[in-house]
Amino acid sequence: MNARPTAITLHRVSRLLEVAFDDGQTFRLPAEYLRVESPSAEVQGHSPDQKVLVAGKRGVAIEAVEPVGHYAVLLRFSDGHATGLYTWDYLHRLGREQAERWAAYEQALAAAGLERG
Repeated sequence: MNARPTAITLHRVSRLLEVAFDDGQTFRLPAEYLRVESPSAEVQGHSPDQKVLVAGKRGVAIEAVEPVGHYAVLLRFSDGHATGLYTWDYLHRLGREQAERWAAYEQALAAAGLERG
């Protein structure tokens, strides 16, 4: 996938990051979703079996969206998390796979006896 963003809008009140791409797709990604799917090593680990289940982020907000070159953004969250670069491809994938990823996340929380917070 090589879609490029044409607009990125942070909706602070609704805690959404809206990303429009040059392929015509637009995704409204909740801050909580972006936080628990952070591409950082802290969340993803260094291999798929090391991914950390992040709970208690229902009220998290995005405080800043900082461009990184022409390929990514760094998101600064209200809980202090500010590592991991959200590349255009990763943001597009998160948008395309949002329903499936969110359902898997909620199932994993329930299985672990954890809550969104």
